[in-house]
Amino acid sequence: MRHSAAVMLAACAALAWHALPALAHASDRGHVLLLPTGHYIAGAALAVAASFLVLALLPPERLTAFWRRRLPLGSIPDLRLPVSLVSFAVFATLVAAGFIGSRDPLSNPLPLTIWTLLWVGLTLAQGLFGNLWHWLNPWYGPHRLVSRAFDAKAGGDSPLRLPDWVGYWPAFILFFAFAWFELIYPAPDDPARLAIAAGTYWLFSLAAMLAFGYERWSRQGEFLSAFFAMIARFGIVDGKQDGSRLRLALCWPGAKLNEAEPLPPSGALFLLATLASVSFDGFSKTFFWLGLNGINPLELPGRSALVATNSLGLAAMFILLAAIGLLAVLVGERLVRSTQPLHKSAGLFVWSIVPIALAYHFSHYLTSLLVNGQYALVALSDPLALGWNLFGTAHMPVEAGIAMGAQSAWLIWNLQAVAIVGGHVLAVLVAHLLAWRLHPSATRASLSQLPLTLLMIGYTVFGLWLLSTATAG
Repeated sequence: MRHSAAVMLAACAALAWHALPALAHASDRGHVLLLPTGHYIAGAALAVAASFLVLALLPPERLTAFWRRRLPLGSIPDLRLPVSLVSFAVFATLVAAGFIGSRDPLSNPLPLTIWTLLWVGLTLAQGLFGNLWHWLNPWYGPHRLVSRAFDAKAGGDSPLRLPDWVGYWPAFILFFAFAWFELIYPAPDDPARLAIAAGTYWLFSLAAMLAFGYERWSRQGEFLSAFFAMIARFGIVDGKQDGSRLRLALCWPGAKLNEAEPLPPSGALFLLATLASVSFDGFSKTFFWLGLNGINPLELPGRSALVATNSLGLAAMFILLAAIGLLAVLVGERLVRSTQPLHKSAGLFVWSIVPIALAYHFSHYLTSLLVNGQYALVALSDPLALGWNLFGTAHMPVEAGIAMGAQSAWLIWNLQAVAIVGGHVLAVLVAHLLAWRLHPSATRASLSQLPLTLLMIGYTVFGLWLLSTATAG
């Protein structure tokens, strides 16, 4: 019996050891919540509904004037070129680490940087502070240097012209490829494969920028730049170019969204796709989704067995979200007998999902950021697995228990719930202000937002259910 027990323990240890690399891209909970989540969900729905009623009673003029206030912070030199070149050098080092560094995704800095620090951490930083990507973009510096070498003016005339009808479709297509690779491809954390994908994408984007112009392709083709620019509109720091300097001002969260112009249909669908991908990532791991597809959650097959199922699911989530959102806008416009073109109304109101997208990003990836962020600090100190300790964190112990236990579960759930509710309340506020721009009448603006508010209440319930329901994987 003692020998059998020892064998069992050894087998369990081996399985645990081999399972560890999956954590490099994990965003799942390590526990099942035993909290009164039904009370939370009901309270959250009431909070979003109450915010709509309060906003309907407030004078839109005063609310808009208050939201437009700015606090000047002075100006700083625009160090975009040197910072971008450093960013590119770091990116090139990470790609090299993908090829010659550790094979373990939890020890290699490339997957940890892309999936945790870039896609999770920088997205949240953009939403909080503003457009940090303006400096960190690893294409700007190389593009300037190559353009100068060929006597071409950076950001000016380009050999080819991107037709106006193209819109955001390149960014939309490339983002869906990125989301598929992240959520469905069998090995998104494999350092070598990720290095090939990241390096190829960087070269392709640089070629497109040289062909169509840096500003145009960054705005409509390179999906990271397009997404970060949209998310940055929620940030509290507003930056305006003033010659060789950047004038900074402090603003209210989401204030810059009120100044946004309507997005074309391709831009609106691109923004909706970013929300749909995060939502499907959580939904695809629920017992409900797995059971719907005849999969036993306790005997979960590998990613390879779910490629077709989850590919269809991702597309279906996007189509459903886009259809319901368009229907809500259509019904709202019909209620006030609006003569505005539907694509203009939808292109304007789609900006209101930015707070929701940020809230879902935070809530969905919170545990991953807490744990994998520590692994990233360790890996970045020794990127090529040569025994270096560049930042003094190479031997830092990783506290995986930070996201486990009853107290952690309570704290994490409440942070996630507050983010989801807060994001939807702010979305109601942004939508209300945008509606007043479209319908300069308090009554008509509020009435046009009623269907959209009902959709946001439903999405609040859906988001909290996703966070509280049992998941596998």
